[in-house]
Amino acid sequence: MEKGNIMERLTSLAKQRGFIYPTAEIYGGLQGFWDWGPLGVELKNNIKRSWWKRFVESRIDVVGFDSSIITNPDVFIKSGHVMGFHDTLIECKSCHARMRPEDISEGRNSAVCPKCKSTDFTDVREFNTMFATRVGPVDNSSSIAYLRPETAQGIFVNFKNVRESMRMKLPFGIGQIGKAFRNEITPGNFIFRSREFEQMELEFFCKPADDDTWFDYWVKETEKWFLDLGLNPKHIREKAQKKGELAHYAKATIDLEYHFPFDKEWMELAGISNRQNFDLKAHKQGYQDEETHEDIFPFCIEPSIGVERAALALLLDAFIVVEGGRTTTTKSTKESEMVLKLHPSLAPIKIAILPLSRKEDLIPLSKKITDMLKSKFSVMYDDSQSIGRRYRRQDEIGTPFCITIDFDSLKDAAVTVRDRDTMEQKRIPIDTLISFFQEQLTI
Repeated sequence: MEKGNIMERLTSLAKQRGFIYPTAEIYGGLQGFWDWGPLGVELKNNIKRSWWKRFVESRIDVVGFDSSIITNPDVFIKSGHVMGFHDTLIECKSCHARMRPEDISEGRNSAVCPKCKSTDFTDVREFNTMFATRVGPVDNSSSIAYLRPETAQGIFVNFKNVRESMRMKLPFGIGQIGKAFRNEITPGNFIFRSREFEQMELEFFCKPADDDTWFDYWVKETEKWFLDLGLNPKHIREKAQKKGELAHYAKATIDLEYHFPFDKEWMELAGISNRQNFDLKAHKQGYQDEETHEDIFPFCIEPSIGVERAALALLLDAFIVVEGGRTTTTKSTKESEMVLKLHPSLAPIKIAILPLSRKEDLIPLSKKITDMLKSKFSVMYDDSQSIGRRYRRQDEIGTPFCITIDFDSLKDAAVTVRDRDTMEQKRIPIDTLISFFQEQLTI
């Protein structure tokens, strides 16, 4: 399937099935912002739960944190964001469209406006991508504040508080999941580049002499997390940033790139940076060694992952189109079918309960099974249309298992369980369903 068709079909499916909608679409939307529907928010929550469990809860050397979105503006002055958080911008002189130079050409001389095809542009200029806002009732320069462009600074300014209150000793990390905002010049490629997004960031502090070891460790751990969630190893690669590409604070940065179906195929999925001790020094967050009485400013290794980009990569990897359809319980359909083969831990709905018909004999048992399972798993009850169409709907939203309650269930106290990926069907006793699914859905 062509690249454009993949994205077109995935974005259509995401809207139709309740994953992702354009924000305020009835009013024309707002570029760079998205609303996550009932299934989309469950997908995002499952991604965040997986990250939190892996990088925070399951480790004794990492603690969690949640900082405010708006903070004292001095934080971003000291961190260098106010003066240095810039992107490059050019403007088409014909239609006045604004864009990043690298988004339209490899070389300045070959730039062509994607809207009007003009080749006449202004000179490249810098643009601060932080969102400014006002705090308090007085509208003057003293009330200016900023929406955070990253979650990390809230951790750095609280380094002493966390270290002392939790009695942490090097090496240790502070993990956080939260919203960040960047006034991107050219948001696009669906949810790949948005102006409002969520970050899953870990700031891991270590002795300067150990920074290379921990940097390598967190590169591998971050990549392994993606692979464990089912990402195809052929679709992800490591790319070290060159000296001229590094942020001013970074000793080294490795981007994990994913093979997206965009014009520029390999693009950043996550970044792991050795931030050295720039941030702790900027905020004067060092501490005195108990033995040497020297001021210590630990180095910081930062694995940073955008929730939306992770979701997009995982959706793309799980999304398949079967031309001619898949074999159902009755026949093979002629239409193409879309299937989301999401990792079970990520699937918004784990189990669908599908009574074979709406006849009154089946309803009480179907409702009883639903009530029994819903306290343990995320389930959906669906009795609308034919069983084949209901299977297809569940395949499209990534549900790993479907339960069919038929008239034999009233006699043998068993149901048919269908596996999304293999399409294998098994007859399972009702009283063993919980233990069966606990075994199948254990991560």
